[in-house]
Amino acid sequence: MSVIIDAEGHVLGRLSTYIAKRLLDGDKVIVVNAEKAVITGSRSEVFTRYHAKHKRGVQNRGPFFPKRADLILKRTVRGMIPFRTSRGREIYRNLLVYVGVPKELASTEMMKVDTATKLWTDKYVTLGEISEHLGSRVR
Repeated sequence: MSVIIDAEGHVLGRLSTYIAKRLLDGDKVIVVNAEKAVITGSRSEVFTRYHAKHKRGVQNRGPFFPKRADLILKRTVRGMIPFRTSRGREIYRNLLVYVGVPKELASTEMMKVDTATKLWTDKYVTLGEISEHLGSRVR
């Protein structure tokens, strides 16, 4: 079964746990509008934390942390599944994440995750802003 989720306005961590659970249950998950997912917290603290994650890797050796919004969301989900096992890698292949909405998915119905849309604070940063801060050209 395939699930299409619109990430606009969703809190990243809560959305990622839902996606990881669906992947572990055997579903194929497609996420669109990854750049519109939000991370709660002070702007400066969030930017500092993600900049430190990105700079941690050395040029030829890891750990590598992505700049693009879709890959940041994918990496967050990867941390919630057993990626280092063969089963975890098979599960991870069932996840597709897009910046924006692809033309072939524009007419399909997309779901919202109720538990991930409850934004209780006005201090948040979108994933698109973080990827722009890290130097990504894709927004």
